[in-house]
Amino acid sequence: MSKITQALISLLALTLMAGCNQYKPSQTVDLAELNAYFSTEGIEIDSLGADSTELILTNFAGPDLVPSPSCLAVAATGEVYVGVDMIGSLGKTPGKGSIVKLVDNNHDGILDSHTEFAKVDNPRGIIAMGDQVFVLHTVFGADSLAQGMDLVVFEDKDKDGVADGPSKSLITNISTQNQLRSRGTDHSTNGIRMGIDGWIYIAVGDFGFVDAVDREGTKLTMLGGGIVRVRPDGTEMEVYTHGTRNIYDVAIDPFMNIYTRGNTNDGGGWNIRFIHHIQSGEYGYPSLFKHFTDEILPALVDVGGGSGTGSYFMDDSRWPDKYNQVPMMADWGKSQLYIHRVTMDGPSFTQADENFIRLPQITDVDVDGSGTMYLAAWDGAGYRGNPEKGYVVRVVPTNWAYEAYPDLKNASVKELAELVKARNSVTRLDAQQELLKRSTNEASEAVLKVAQDTSLPLDSRVAGIFTYAQLTCSDGIQELIKLTEEDKVREFALRAIADRKGCLDAVPVDLFIAAAKDANPRVQAAAIVGLGRLGDLKASKVLLEFPVPASARIPSKDTEGPHATPNSEIILPHLAVKALVELKAVDATVKAIDSKNYKLALWALRYMHDPKALDGLLAAYEKTDDSAKKAEILSTISRLYQKEAPYDGSWWWGTRPDTHGPYYKAENWEASDRIKNFLLAQANSAEGSQKSIFAVLNDRLRLGIVELGTETAAPAIEEAGIDLESIKNKKGQVGASSIEDVVLAVADLKGDPVLGKSLFVSQGCLACHSIEKGQPLKGPFMGQIGSIMNRDQIVESILKPNASISQGFASIQITTNDGKFYMGFVTAETAQELSIRDIAGNATKLEKKNIKERKELENSMMPAGLANSLSYEELASLVTYLSQQK
Repeated sequence: MSKITQALISLLALTLMAGCNQYKPSQTVDLAELNAYFSTEGIEIDSLGADSTELILTNFAGPDLVPSPSCLAVAATGEVYVGVDMIGSLGKTPGKGSIVKLVDNNHDGILDSHTEFAKVDNPRGIIAMGDQVFVLHTVFGADSLAQGMDLVVFEDKDKDGVADGPSKSLITNISTQNQLRSRGTDHSTNGIRMGIDGWIYIAVGDFGFVDAVDREGTKLTMLGGGIVRVRPDGTEMEVYTHGTRNIYDVAIDPFMNIYTRGNTNDGGGWNIRFIHHIQSGEYGYPSLFKHFTDEILPALVDVGGGSGTGSYFMDDSRWPDKYNQVPMMADWGKSQLYIHRVTMDGPSFTQADENFIRLPQITDVDVDGSGTMYLAAWDGAGYRGNPEKGYVVRVVPTNWAYEAYPDLKNASVKELAELVKARNSVTRLDAQQELLKRSTNEASEAVLKVAQDTSLPLDSRVAGIFTYAQLTCSDGIQELIKLTEEDKVREFALRAIADRKGCLDAVPVDLFIAAAKDANPRVQAAAIVGLGRLGDLKASKVLLEFPVPASARIPSKDTEGPHATPNSEIILPHLAVKALVELKAVDATVKAIDSKNYKLALWALRYMHDPKALDGLLAAYEKTDDSAKKAEILSTISRLYQKEAPYDGSWWWGTRPDTHGPYYKAENWEASDRIKNFLLAQANSAEGSQKSIFAVLNDRLRLGIVELGTETAAPAIEEAGIDLESIKNKKGQVGASSIEDVVLAVADLKGDPVLGKSLFVSQGCLACHSIEKGQPLKGPFMGQIGSIMNRDQIVESILKPNASISQGFASIQITTNDGKFYMGFVTAETAQELSIRDIAGNATKLEKKNIKERKELENSMMPAGLANSLSYEELASLVTYLSQQK
């Protein structure tokens, strides 16, 4: 070999070595600006709500134009698009929905004109962006039956206030047909919002969906709820987070933090949870969030009863500081728009919630480019819509003055780049979307300067980064890599680099491996998520190094774990596990069982239903002498005995799903027999107290292996035996009066809650309702009714139970294969059986395989007239007692 050849080889080796060491973890952190953005220092906070002298709230449109408004969106230029939903959440008759466009030409707060923009049924989410209006809604067939839900886009290029033609479908079937037909849209797919990253984020209720299809033909199925995202052209659809219940909307801040207020009030004791969503995160509903909380990302707070609806992140310098830079979350049940003040906590937040604006059954909130806020009020339109109920209001700060909005279509690229620096998120996003239509070279050069300008506020630079990434795809990777050298923006540059799977060809995995060891936990989180998306198994080593914190504890038997308590130290290992599973890193994870950080490896292996994973676990079990480690390996092997069955959309877990976990509808897989034989062999050879370990695993993981035994006795079904017929036929002051007179009378009477408590028993309420946590679930849980209904609504629900059937309390008629009939309401349901309680409070367990027909009836099982024998004072006492249950 010549000296020249040797020299070239040596040079090449040095170059490769230098390349391996090119990216180094940063040892410094710059979170000062982010901390300041979310800080409440110097802000006087009044938890009672907005001061009436600080805001001007006026009626903008009433039920004559926008009855039953389920959602709304405001264009940056100020036009308001209202989703009119005369079907409501439980109705099933099509042809009653539309998008109505409202225009205030001179921005004086008075409506000047309106048009019916488009006909759509069950509108659940709207985005107005330039000439396009994106709508999520239910689609009905020629047979008037629901076909599914679609995300569509309308265009109005001639600006006449009417869609130019039929909509273009972006995603089809993003809710389950069976549930839409049998129940309605109350747990369906809901709100949509666009982030500064250019994705449309979709709030999926726990109906989930089967074979949703985007414009590229990509198919997705989701069991349960979460967030899905898609590009505005209907491509690249993917799951963002999973494990929520019935979220209605998403709020997105300028730094791509996403928040929801979950709608969990269905009468079973479930509460509202305010959640910070981190990409790839699992939030656990329904199978993990009670008994497997060591495996989930917890919510930031449980705020008690309520019914979360529209969401918005306020970012507008024209608003008072105390109402700016905060998530605002509507709650239909509490008729309140809330503020959740978030404070930085590692890769996530802690929060403090407070009242903001009160509005009857508020459904949605949005803001335009001038800082004008619009709110939609359902205001008693019921569960099936009402042509005489509902309206839209306008809100501005007292000292607010309208600023003319720029004409983006006629703006130059330079002018648009200046608007990306605007001091409100609406204008930044609007300018970004216009820039994406311009010359790529010119626009990308302009926004890259914004991203690089260290003198600009961080939110503007983040907007510049994500705009540049969308314009350039793979071609912009090198410039984005340069931005990762700066502590302040590294997190956002990394997120932008790994944001779109079609733009990853030129991305070096070593960049993300180094960032996974960064001093900034937010950078680490972005790097871990990115490593999962890059698909390079080289990442396995660093992912397996994240330690499992002591706080990741399995809840004690028969206790509920902390699913709504912030725990920032669980986030990084959680994301690492998700990335390992996405990478299918079985070999590396099995090998790591022998490492000091074996706990994380075992955590990841719980989800790897792969024969190689089982082989590795069995081998590790045999050679491990550490009894604690051996027990954890045994638990992991046991967990792999079953897996979640594929979801086909033919069923739904209802308002009271089996929350035991770890699977909802388990099924065996190819290695199940091997695992069963292994467990039986170990159980048979165990001595003394060791035998009980297998019964505990059998119960906790619901293995259903009879030979392993059980430590849990089946709960007895209680008998009630109250004669409700005799109660409802008694006549008294209430029974002899009109409902209007009763409502007026009760409103003027204080009532005695002690008397009310005794009436709750004597009038038969206790037969079908639980009032305290820990009591067996019956009809709708009354322990939070005061958080959900006001006094008038409680009176109406007692006197007219059919007017608004409480979720979970609809009458069900069941016919079994042997010809028997049962009528009542379902109190518990698993994949295999259900319990039904009849009018007298008697409960019966039925195996699902023996059910021939199951039909939901139109009327409530609660008889009208149960309060007829009462006086006004007595009914007021009952209502007072119930209203105190919060």
